[in-house]
Amino acid sequence: MHGAFFAAVSSTAFAVAAPAGAATLNLLIWEAYIDERILKDFTAETGIEVRQTFYDSGDARDEILADPNSNVDVVVTNENGAKLYGNRGVIMAIDMENVPALADYAESWTKRCGGYGVPYLWGTMGILYRSDRIATPPTSWADMMKPVESLRGHIAMYDDYAEAFVAPLALLGKSVNANDNETLKAAYELMKAQAPYVLTYDYVITSIQNADKGPNIHMALGYSGDQYTLNDKVGTPGLWRYVVPKEGTLSWLDCVAVNARSSNKDLALQLVDYISNARNGARNAEKLNMPTASTAAMALLPLDMRSNPEIYAAPEILAKSQLQEELTVQSVQARRRIISSLAQFSDAR
Repeated sequence: MHGAFFAAVSSTAFAVAAPAGAATLNLLIWEAYIDERILKDFTAETGIEVRQTFYDSGDARDEILADPNSNVDVVVTNENGAKLYGNRGVIMAIDMENVPALADYAESWTKRCGGYGVPYLWGTMGILYRSDRIATPPTSWADMMKPVESLRGHIAMYDDYAEAFVAPLALLGKSVNANDNETLKAAYELMKAQAPYVLTYDYVITSIQNADKGPNIHMALGYSGDQYTLNDKVGTPGLWRYVVPKEGTLSWLDCVAVNARSSNKDLALQLVDYISNARNGARNAEKLNMPTASTAAMALLPLDMRSNPEIYAAPEILAKSQLQEELTVQSVQARRRIISSLAQFSDAR
């Protein structure tokens, strides 16, 4: 889940012509969210080039995917997006006939993509922190939402209307999918009080690459697996760590899907199947240090990875975690207004 350029990416990024005679697929995905070797091997085996365009928020992804001129062939989206866009006919139905690798995934996972995608990677939301700046690991969402004075101006939050509310709502003991105004107002009060401590509302993977902001981020809202990407970006293994707060969190799932408007649907399905098979599912999970939803792929992973709580959250954490649900239009609008006001306050500072 995972660039200064990336937040502003538009459908024109897909308009570049491919070399004459070369088949090309356009993949819309988070930055650093697939093992590049897998795509190179796919090209070597099939002759099909894969061109990636990155997004760094759900809003940016959805804007591109909703554009009929974007030329997206394959997209990695969250489970809500898969079902929503599938029901609207924007992405196509997927089954074991057109994607045989789907047989390696338990029904409990596949149903979360609604029949419109293959489960890709999953995980949790939590707190990322620099271990050289924060000696005592955070244990509660309060450590982020009601921070100590030393964190003033050193926190990176996230301007996604769904994920930005996970921390305050979980701390309040509410559903992360809350739609009612009273609950959202309570969350806003927490977020407003936290605002002076926030350096940026841009996704941390994007912000860390900013020369002015990156070195000043000591704590961030992020996804499991982001710590490995951050450590790679800063070139210091183990610097960034990740924890899931005691109150519980969001348990998310991403799905890889095919754009119903693609002019290369058969090739796109071939790519989805290639990414999703057991061998490549395991390679991808191991490279990214993230959990796979494929039963067959998981069996190929090293035991130390499967038992790593930073990758595979402990059962007691997952028991307290919530799945993402579709929000009402009114809730989305209210959440966006709140995020916009907080971001404007940050920019004004």
